[in-house]
Formats: sequence, C-alpha cells, structure tokens
Amino acid sequence: MGPPVKLACRNLWKVYGTHAERLGGDTFAGTPEAVRERLTKTGHFPAVIDASFEVRTGEIFVIMGLSGSGKSTLVRCLSRLIDPTAGHVLLDGEDLLAASPKRLIELRRRAMGMVFQHFGLLPHLTVLENVAFPLRVQGRSAKERTARAREMIELVGLAGRERSFPSQLSGGQQQRVGIARSLAVGPALWFLDEPFSALDPLIRRQMQDEFLRLQKMLSKTIVFITHDIQEAFRLADRIAIMRQGEIIQIGRPTEILRAPADDYVAQFVEDISLVRAVRAADVAAADGIDLGPHMATVEPGATIEDLLAMLARGTTGFCVAGKDGRVLGSIDPKSVLAVLDRDRERRR
Repeated sequence: MGPPVKLACRNLWKVYGTHAERLGGDTFAGTPEAVRERLTKTGHFPAVIDASFEVRTGEIFVIMGLSGSGKSTLVRCLSRLIDPTAGHVLLDGEDLLAASPKRLIELRRRAMGMVFQHFGLLPHLTVLENVAFPLRVQGRSAKERTARAREMIELVGLAGRERSFPSQLSGGQQQRVGIARSLAVGPALWFLDEPFSALDPLIRRQMQDEFLRLQKMLSKTIVFITHDIQEAFRLADRIAIMRQGEIIQIGRPTEILRAPADDYVAQFVEDISLVRAVRAADVAAADGIDLGPHMATVEPGATIEDLLAMLARGTTGFCVAGKDGRVLGSIDPKSVLAVLDRDRERRR
C-alpha cells in the first residue's frame, strides 16, 4: 500500500492576465488544450496548466524543467505564496486554498519548511540567531530556541560557526544555514526551490551529498525544484517533468529512463547514466539467492554505481533491506553487471 499521501495537487491552474482572479469554474472545463486556447484568446497566460500529482510521506518528489517551464510558479502555488487560479492543494487532506490567512501563517510556521536559491539570511544576525529566528517568531523561549538552533547547526555540519555572520561564510556554508533555519521548526513538508543552483559545481555536489545524508536521518516529505536533470536523477524518488506549464511525465527515475513520454523527455535523459540512476530496489529479486559469504546489506536507494564499487572490493552479492530492517530482496553480481552492459549499449 505504501506510505500515506502528505500533499496532493488536483487540477491546479495558475493564470496571469487582466482580471485572471475572476475567471470562473466554467473557464477550466474541457481538455487542457481547449482551456489553454480559450485563455490565450482572451489575453491570459497560463503559467501552470492542470497539474495533478501526489507526494507521499517521506518521499523526495522532484519537479524539473527548463527556465520558464512553470516549476517555480507551481511550488509557490503549493505553498500558497501565490494563489492558484483554480484547483486544489491538500496537505494531510486539508485544502490549503480554503485556509484563512491566519491558518496559512500557522501552517508555514509549524508544518512547512522552505529553502530558496537565494539564501535570504539576515546579514546583521549571527548563524545562531538566523537559525533561531523562526523559533523566535513562534514565540519559543530563548533557552528552547537556542538549544534547537545549536542542534540544527550541528546537524548541517556548522558546529563552531554559531557566532559567525553570513558575510564571513562561503556560499555552501550560507546555504547550510538556510537549510538549518528551515529545519528548526521541524516541518512535516519541506519545499526547496533551486536551493543549490547558485553554488559552484563542486560545492553543489557536496550539498547534494549533505541533503541526502539529512534525508536519510530525518525522512522528510520533500518537494524539490531544479532545472538540472543530473541533480533530479540523483536525488529523486520520483520526478515530474514540466514543459510550458504542463507536467508531461511523472515517474521513478528508472521508469522515465526506460520509457520517456516523448522526444522532449528522451532528449532530457539521453546523457543520464543507468548505473547512476538505477537503484538497488529496481533490480532486487524477491526470491532468495545464494550470495556467498561476503554478502553486503544495502538500502533500496543505493545505485548500481555504488554496488559496482562494492563488487570491486570483493562483495559477492547484496541483500536489500528497508529502514525497518525488512528484507526486500537480493541482488547477484550478474544483475548488477547486466545494468552496466545495458548502459554501454544505450550509449553506443
């Protein structure tokens, strides 16, 4: 059955233009193509077109697309930083579009965390004060917010920099402060909009590693926005690909690699390596296999690249186990090498 749905987006539209907020329900009746044509004829621009998807508890759901595809507009609609024109956004079954301003403030303070490309740190506050700031807004005591802020600073690897100011930190360190600040309130749902795109490639890779480490520890429900296909495939449990306001394909990375919805998606993924995208859970056999004395236990999200490195060190097979220790299946070396062979054939 799988984890419960944390966030649901139903037939969401965001339209810009004269008096777009007055558009009635009848405007959005019919196919998305017919509605878009109708809106265009009346001088309106649909930035998000009939978006529908679900994000399950503990999932990293990546929304990706090129600049102008509507991905950042969509995530702002999900958090109601901007109001959608039509549709529904449900958080634990509660319709956010029906929430009062007071209720939205409460949800943003306690249930949602947000990290954006521009770090948004307060330059006159120290690292400790920046991380503690949302707790101060919540009205927590000085002792409680200081303790929580120190815990988050240590979590993101910045212990010892509590008294530093943002100007004294590198770009990667500043983004870590932003992440710590968003985590301080203990959000059930975490929105990240291009959080690493302003960073140099090496630092960006390090921050992706940090992000995956944190997710392994915290199991947050995450909506992650990026224009980088390599980043999407590295981080995502599932990916939604957008083009000109529409979601054109949703699936696990391996599903999209093996069956792209159209030529546009195929071009996006042609440079993705199977050994980096295929996970242990994708090739695990449910039946037990005699894997020899040097079997290793791996998580479902381990990549074939990870497994190849372990085989090179003498591992004879793999047991795939979830976080609860439940065995999901096993993998023999031939299955790992078969993915490598498919990757080579695909790239010829």
